[in-house]
Amino acid sequence: MLVPPWLKPLLNTSFFNVCRIHGDAARSECNMFCLDCNVDAFCFYCRSSRHKDHQVIQIRRSSYHDVVRVGEIQKMLDISGVQTYVINSARVLFLNERPQQKIGKAVSYICEICGRSLLDHVRFCSLGCKLVGIKINGNASFVIDANNKEVSTMEEGMSRQQEEELREGSQQGMDPTTPPSNSRRRKGIPHRAPFGS
Repeated sequence: MLVPPWLKPLLNTSFFNVCRIHGDAARSECNMFCLDCNVDAFCFYCRSSRHKDHQVIQIRRSSYHDVVRVGEIQKMLDISGVQTYVINSARVLFLNERPQQKIGKAVSYICEICGRSLLDHVRFCSLGCKLVGIKINGNASFVIDANNKEVSTMEEGMSRQQEEELREGSQQGMDPTTPPSNSRRRKGIPHRAPFGS
């Protein structure tokens, strides 16, 4: 089996809706998914009551797109060949493809499925694109190889230098795929014009 049974439901689930049961609570957004039940997203409180001893992953958001931390998902899934990013000091990958308007002229690597530009020499921009790649080509897998659990830095898709650059960008709230702007800061303290009489 190349694809675990919970992956398609995970990729098709809508996250970050308010929980119907715990809507009044502070942490009521549905940003968790149970790999044992693989039914629907649920909130922090539902996890405590209904999924206590289950395998659960937490979904996060980056630029309005769903991401999962590499540290959580790589225990259950072979993520080799998928581009990873560092956002808020955590290595993450995107669940589904993100539409891209234009591809820059100097792009070296692109996703085999959707054509999105990539930072490194990997095959896919997201878990969803890797799933499509498996269906089309059959030359990839989500099954973890017990003999090769260590994924190389290149397969993980991030060099140390790029990781640092993305960390700096993410702390400024930037999408890691957006180039830095060339805006300049003002020097000195701005002074208001005096009020007219």
